[in-house]
Amino acid sequence: MSMEDLYQEIILDHYRKPHNQAPTLEDEDVHVHHSNPLCGDEMDLRIRVADGRLDGLVFDGEGCSISQASASAMSDVVIGRELPDALDLAEEFRRMMHGDEPTRADDLLDAVAFQGVAKFPVRVKCALLGWMAMKDAIESHQRGATAHTVTHDEE
Repeated sequence: MSMEDLYQEIILDHYRKPHNQAPTLEDEDVHVHHSNPLCGDEMDLRIRVADGRLDGLVFDGEGCSISQASASAMSDVVIGRELPDALDLAEEFRRMMHGDEPTRADDLLDAVAFQGVAKFPVRVKCALLGWMAMKDAIESHQRGATAHTVTHDEE
């Protein structure tokens, strides 16, 4: 099996059996809604923060296999991490989606499988949707906000 085939299998597995997909999160601190009007992907993401760490994260929504699988992989990467580290990993993933080699591939876990998506610019926004929602939720928490709606339009 080639590396590309393995990565495709990882993405399909996250799409078929998403991790941390749920409509609610007990004791949530922040709820954000992101959408990509160009393709119709929608995502609600909820986080819970405890002791400076991302203690819980769930997402729910509708969209293509890339957006849903990427959010699933992202949840595995960031839950339990300190907030600055989770934000750093979101930036690492964003750079990878724009063609940079990941410098923290081991920390990205299954999310590294999305590296090939960078070859398809129209799909990059799909892969980034959950990551940008998570980043927004953390930054909102740091500002003291609890819930809001954002139209995602990543460049």
